[in-house]
Amino acid sequence: MGRRWGFLIGLVGAVWLLGSGHGGQQSPETAAQRCFCQVSGYLDDCTCDVETIDRFNNYRLFPRLQKLLESDYFRYYKVNLKRPCPFWNDISQCGRRDCAVKPCQSDEVPDGIKSASYKYSEVANNLIEECEQAERLGAVDESLSEETQKAVLQWTKHDDSSDNFCEADDIQSPDAEYVDLLLNPERYTGYKGPDAWKIWNVIYEENCFKPQTIKRPLSPLASGQGEAEGNTFYSWLEGLCVEKRAFYRLISGLHASINVHLSARYLLQETWLEKKWGHNITEFQQRFDGILTEGEGPRRLKNLYFLYLIELRALSKVVPFFERPDFQLFTGNKVHDAENKMLLLEILHEIKSFPLHFDENSFFAGDKKEANKLKEDFRLHFRNISRIMDCVGCFKCRLWGKLQIQGLGTALKILFSEKLIANMPESGPSYEFHLTRQEIVSLFNAFGRISTSVKELENFRNLLQNIH
Repeated sequence: MGRRWGFLIGLVGAVWLLGSGHGGQQSPETAAQRCFCQVSGYLDDCTCDVETIDRFNNYRLFPRLQKLLESDYFRYYKVNLKRPCPFWNDISQCGRRDCAVKPCQSDEVPDGIKSASYKYSEVANNLIEECEQAERLGAVDESLSEETQKAVLQWTKHDDSSDNFCEADDIQSPDAEYVDLLLNPERYTGYKGPDAWKIWNVIYEENCFKPQTIKRPLSPLASGQGEAEGNTFYSWLEGLCVEKRAFYRLISGLHASINVHLSARYLLQETWLEKKWGHNITEFQQRFDGILTEGEGPRRLKNLYFLYLIELRALSKVVPFFERPDFQLFTGNKVHDAENKMLLLEILHEIKSFPLHFDENSFFAGDKKEANKLKEDFRLHFRNISRIMDCVGCFKCRLWGKLQIQGLGTALKILFSEKLIANMPESGPSYEFHLTRQEIVSLFNAFGRISTSVKELENFRNLLQNIH
């Protein structure tokens, strides 16, 4: 009898050990699982899953997109990094070498890009130059051709229109300079602490439709209240209309994407001869590990995928604009310009074939008056964020912040211009809808950054696989 009880007790004990993980049969959770186990399946407010995005981006889109972004048309971006901060005066400028931006010398930028910073062809560029000269004089010169006068009025009307989501730089300003994006890559600069937190805090606290009484989880400038605070925040977020919820998720996704870039291109070692950049696993875990971030990290990564879908959808919508025969990626090199337009259209048609595009028709639906007011609030909040970029103390961070905000703003402009795009003429100037070269360069480079983030997540997933 005693032997039988001993056997039963031993059996129960063995079952308990196995079930609790003490029997050595159940592997402990890996670092990859803590960061990525919740970043799978379907995304909120979408019919798309993470795995479909990974396959599409990493194997079908990413390599060709990187090739396009290395071309002259897309690598040179004109930006004014000297605009004063419109909100506060006490900006601490980053003195580190890695924060600096090296602008292009005049002879480094292709003549075709310098002579006219946007539009379609050499003939069109000559017309634009004439238009802009007249516009700078403050009036329409009656000696100009009728076509030119019309273009001046139409483009002025467009530039002042309510469809622009960003306050763009004045590229005619003497302070605006061309920057080679390939020579000034986005990576870790050492810009952090209260000054960097202040930028993101103002963006989240004053521009994401959030009342002051609702506290963001893990905000570095607020006293945290742990899990209860996070539950309150997400209960509030889920109660918002889809547009305001999407706004927050776009900003959170952009923030997450930037943090992925900084973790993937981190200064690992510096000597007198060279600097070694690479993946900093610890940095990535601090930003995205589910335990270390109290569940916030995986949410941030899912928002990154949401941002990817929004920009992907915009690119699929704007295909007719780039298909027009008048449009060129004009740099002055006819052979390269033709090859790059062909590559651009290949990429856009690939994007159009994506099977699970985001459906933006739920945005700004319902009562027309209320929808228009909500859209205007949405636009003004985003424009305000574009102005905050001039308050970033690190010039390289400011460069990439301005570019990515302008790129996202251009994507939103496209999504809300569907009828204008559908009514474009097949040839000749498009007065109702057009994109400047600045908008085109920022649109594709911003999406290139998000695409790179998705690719880097695969790299981090592999690196973390055997770490516990």
